[in-house]
Amino acid sequence: MKLRPGRSSAPAPAPTPAPRRAPLPPHAEEPVLDLAVPVFNEEKDLEPNVRRLHTHLRDTFPYPFRITIADNASTDATPVIAARLAGELPEVVSLRLPEKGRGRALRAAWTGSRAPVLAYLDVDLSTGLAALLPLVAPLLSGHSDLAIGTRLAPGARVVRGPKREVISRCYNVLLRCTLTVGFSDAQCGFKAVRREAAERLLPLVRDGEWFFDTELLVLAERAGLRIHEVPVDWVDDPDSSVDIVATALADVRGIIRMRRTLAQRRRRGGRGVG
Repeated sequence: MKLRPGRSSAPAPAPTPAPRRAPLPPHAEEPVLDLAVPVFNEEKDLEPNVRRLHTHLRDTFPYPFRITIADNASTDATPVIAARLAGELPEVVSLRLPEKGRGRALRAAWTGSRAPVLAYLDVDLSTGLAALLPLVAPLLSGHSDLAIGTRLAPGARVVRGPKREVISRCYNVLLRCTLTVGFSDAQCGFKAVRREAAERLLPLVRDGEWFFDTELLVLAERAGLRIHEVPVDWVDDPDSSVDIVATALADVRGIIRMRRTLAQRRRRGGRGVG
């Protein structure tokens, strides 16, 4: 299947003010990996976890990298801490958006990057960082177009409460039943995409919040792009501020919208996505 960016029936998103990005120092190498960390009111975890992530990449990643802290409209000290980290760590930049939404933060971070591989992870670092290089390697080699961490495949080791476990499994079953997807875990906050694939897909993704990466994956699969899965170690963050029920309901609405849109395109005789 081929993408057809010029034939989307979705209305164009309303324009928003351009995000403010702190530039890299002039001596910095162009990154091979641009790793976005979307944050909203994360003043407690932001500094220790970004420093831990930076140390891990500095010690284990064999190519130039950049960490983009993508703050989406935080109201606490998060933007101040992000700016300070960007000033202290040469591979860290900060990005400030005026509107809330994880999808909006990722879109802004990835759209402005020229790195060959774009990725993101959640700031709580629930996913073990040992999986980062296996996530990125198939994209660097050209073997795959996207890569996702999965908590539902053999080899994954997961520690989380029964409520999150049931909701996550039910959501992924729902995806398979309604949109006939082949990937196993849409919600794990640990994904990467080749820049060329992102440039094709991002104009077609309508959601700006939690359904963003599910929509990205569905569109990628419908377009015949290759998705690589990496089993991960994952430990639930008990202090997470995410409203599980509200997020699940928003995801269900996203599934209904995508199912309707894809059906309309099939009726028009479209062979691809777009």
